[in-house]
Amino acid sequence: MEQNNSEIRKSVFVKIKDMPEEERPIEKLMQKGADTLSDAELLAILIHSGTAEKSALCLANDIISKYKSFRGLAGLDIEEITKIKGIKTARAVRIAAAFEISRRIVNEVMKDE
Repeated sequence: MEQNNSEIRKSVFVKIKDMPEEERPIEKLMQKGADTLSDAELLAILIHSGTAEKSALCLANDIISKYKSFRGLAGLDIEEITKIKGIKTARAVRIAAAFEISRRIVNEVMKDE
């Protein structure tokens, strides 16, 4: 089976700034909307930058692969998130804050029903 460019980028270290503009998560969100992004692309935006070995998108793909979904990741506390290679405190805090915002939205919706 032939891989497309974005599938290859998930497995090979390519800096996001070196990707075609329309494939970069932030630009893709701005041009096409958040609902067009994969879970890994959304998470890469929160991670913000990569490490010397991996781009933010590669890190995000690794995390989504390990935890299977946002739901699996959402159950982790900040200390557990920082145990993920490449995720330090600031990144873990951004991820935890995003999940808390999501929880609050769900709670508001449930109260309104």
